[in-house]
Amino acid sequence: MAEVPQLGERGGGWVVIQFALIAAVVVAGLAGPAWSESVSSGLSVAGGLLAVAGAVLAAVSARALGRSLTPFPRPSEGTEIVERGPYDFVRHPIYSGGILFLAGFSLFLSPAALILTAALGSVWGLKSRVEERFLLTSYPGYAAYCARTRYRLIPFVY
Repeated sequence: MAEVPQLGERGGGWVVIQFALIAAVVVAGLAGPAWSESVSSGLSVAGGLLAVAGAVLAAVSARALGRSLTPFPRPSEGTEIVERGPYDFVRHPIYSGGILFLAGFSLFLSPAALILTAALGSVWGLKSRVEERFLLTSYPGYAAYCARTRYRLIPFVY
């Protein structure tokens, strides 16, 4: 498989792409076509539950990272690997939480937003590969952490 480009010294291109897609999901959710009446009530309930779960996961994961939190793939100087909390289960739980939240948002509002959420999930999958290259060179213990925590975003899947 070809190496994913890092898009800038700290991977800033990935940050621009992710925030542009997040904005596109929100716009599509608010202005895009709504779900049909026949499925909207069930999807609204499921979407609400997913959005809450995703927001909680992202918030707990961000709190666990503390001062190591950065939107860039390259870690900030003087930070450490975090292996506790949600990081016991997947290596990038903030992305997992973001995907859950935006999938829930999309199920609540619009199928167009759901398509863009899937695209964002793919971007986060690629960005996580770039991030892991940086982490492997920055932290000697990161390879062992990857061996213990096999999945990047979705437990037992990816």
